[in-house]
Amino acid sequence: MQFRPCIDIHDGKVKQIVGSTLKDKSGAQKENFVSQKDAAYYAKLYASHGLSGGHVILLNKEGTDGYEATKKAALSALKAYPGGLQVGGGITPENADEFLDAGASHVIVTSYVFSGGSVNYENLRRLYEAVGKKHLVLDLSCRYCEAKEGVGPAGYYIVTDRWQNLTKERICVPVLEEFATYCNEFLIHAVDVEGKNNGIEKRLVQLLSDWDQIPVTYAGGIHNLEDIETIRNLGRNRMNFTVGSALDLFGGNLSFDEIRKLCE
Repeated sequence: MQFRPCIDIHDGKVKQIVGSTLKDKSGAQKENFVSQKDAAYYAKLYASHGLSGGHVILLNKEGTDGYEATKKAALSALKAYPGGLQVGGGITPENADEFLDAGASHVIVTSYVFSGGSVNYENLRRLYEAVGKKHLVLDLSCRYCEAKEGVGPAGYYIVTDRWQNLTKERICVPVLEEFATYCNEFLIHAVDVEGKNNGIEKRLVQLLSDWDQIPVTYAGGIHNLEDIETIRNLGRNRMNFTVGSALDLFGGNLSFDEIRKLCE
């Protein structure tokens, strides 16, 4: 089990935002924390402790206000810790090389592949061909849904478009096996608890514990050390995790140093 730290960037600043409130229009989102330190500061901090595989996420959509400032901050973080961070947010075959050349170990893909309530396999193959399996992480953000006619049985379904639209792709071993042919890792957000700092989705962690072919990082709701121990136990000590708004670096009560030591 590894601790994967994060650097979420919005309007050029490191922030923690309740993901389900994120909109293209600035000011519409609910912010838990806005840092006075820049993105490169956090990258250097993670590098100093040897914490690799962290996520730099651009929260502004390309072409909207704030995107260029966010991109500049993201590139500065990648250059401050070359090879130690992954990057996501608006990644396409056309711009992926710029982030990889800046020092990203992987690109994390969401909207380019998962949009409009469906999975675009043509885009997935294009990105796979552009960067290769070893540089690609798929973000399978998901939400629990009861059985619905036209959707499928109860379970965790991949969601798209800022987590607003449900796909017909249910998280299960066969689906993970299919996606794993294209990527090197999965990042899986439990969107109903993401950014709310009130506990993890134990059912999702239990479900993912059956998977061991490529690394999985769980995100969503971690707010104390007991949650991390639950992930360790349910995930058989092989599932990675990331912590956002609960971390003391971002205004929360959960100690960055204690988490580091717990995972050493």
